[in-house]
Amino acid sequence: MLIIAPYAQKLRNGKENAKNYPYWAEVIKGINDDIVQVGITGEIPLVDDCRFNLSINELRTLINDCTTWISVDSMFQHLAWDCNKKGIVLFSQSDPAIFGHDSNINLLKNKLYLRQNQFLWWEDVDAIEDSYFEPDKIIKHIDQFY
Repeated sequence: MLIIAPYAQKLRNGKENAKNYPYWAEVIKGINDDIVQVGITGEIPLVDDCRFNLSINELRTLINDCTTWISVDSMFQHLAWDCNKKGIVLFSQSDPAIFGHDSNINLLKNKLYLRQNQFLWWEDVDAIEDSYFEPDKIIKHIDQFY
């Protein structure tokens, strides 16, 4: 089983979070495993097995039972690190050298896309679609776990 955590925290101003990866459908098509999506109510379901609003303990159990996981830069990657479960984190404009964990595969397409001040609020950041790796490159990294 592979877990996906496809969305970062909702922004207070209602804008789409620039951390959210835009090519999930293509990535999901390339995965040859059962996929469980985790998140919160209101997020767009991308697979049949969506588990929203899980407690931290329920998430920990799911993480410990999975083969691997893939997430945008969000709380999920930090919880998985705390569970000692390696996975893949999709970065776009935040710096994995600051916010990532060395035990994971931290995918950053190009440092040129990093926002100038890494510690400001995301409400003022627009998504840059080209700042993410293409789906086929992400799928190759997922294949390393199988």
